[in-house]
Amino acid sequence: MSDQKNKTKIEQNSVVSLDYTLKVDGGVVDTSEGSEPIEFIQGQGQIISGLENELYGMAIGDSKDVVVSPSQGYGEIDSEAFADIPRGEFPANIPLEEGVALQLKDQDGNVLEAHIVEAGEKTVRLNFNHPLAGKELHFSVKVVGIREASDEEISHGHVHHHEHGDGHE
Repeated sequence: MSDQKNKTKIEQNSVVSLDYTLKVDGGVVDTSEGSEPIEFIQGQGQIISGLENELYGMAIGDSKDVVVSPSQGYGEIDSEAFADIPRGEFPANIPLEEGVALQLKDQDGNVLEAHIVEAGEKTVRLNFNHPLAGKELHFSVKVVGIREASDEEISHGHVHHHEHGDGHE
């Protein structure tokens, strides 16, 4: 019988602590270096599927390089996810320059993320695709912790952080 607290391999509903570096087009886009590892419940879709699928069976201390295609990452670029908005509809305090990230609300109040791809004289072209859509993702990962998720964590759908010591939150 295995020890419930210290799993040796990543499996469904393992709480995984992962150090990672993400490179896109040869440059570092995101990394846990210099900060805490990310923690997530394996198999719950909390990280992109192309990376999650590669973690099953890994043990603490294991490292791996994983290449994730757009279809298993942030999707392909959707040519319908662009919009031309009249310049006058933007508040004066927003810099209308290529690359600027914006949060907008649709008619239903949902927050949409976009970035400016072109700022013309009369209109501003927005891209509502994820910034990493259409990109091949190169992850370098190292497993730094594995434990079994509690029933409460699984039902809540996220990791609960416990203080070290007596086990109380």
